[in-house]
Amino acid sequence: MSEFSLIDLERIVAERAKVSPEESWTAKLVAAGQEKAAKKLGEEAVETVIAAIKQDRNNLTAESADLLYHLLVVLNIAAVPLQDVLDELQRRTGQSGLQEKASRPTS
Repeated sequence: MSEFSLIDLERIVAERAKVSPEESWTAKLVAAGQEKAAKKLGEEAVETVIAAIKQDRNNLTAESADLLYHLLVVLNIAAVPLQDVLDELQRRTGQSGLQEKASRPTS
């Protein structure tokens, strides 16, 4: 059995986004638009944080899966390929996290 990756999930999200909203939760989220999908991403992020704080390993695993899925839906709607995110992460690995944060413009 081959390992499942975020690239696999990105492909599945893209495929399901194209079907009827009556057939797919992904298509329903995409049809509802970025605001709805982003709110759902935020909800999943909060649920993930709560699971982490409670040190609930099983729920943290499940909520993390929901979080990653909803992030890929949001990226799909925005037409941001996962590879762009991975490239940014790779770029950042060339420096320490403290250096990277210090190089960001202040708002």
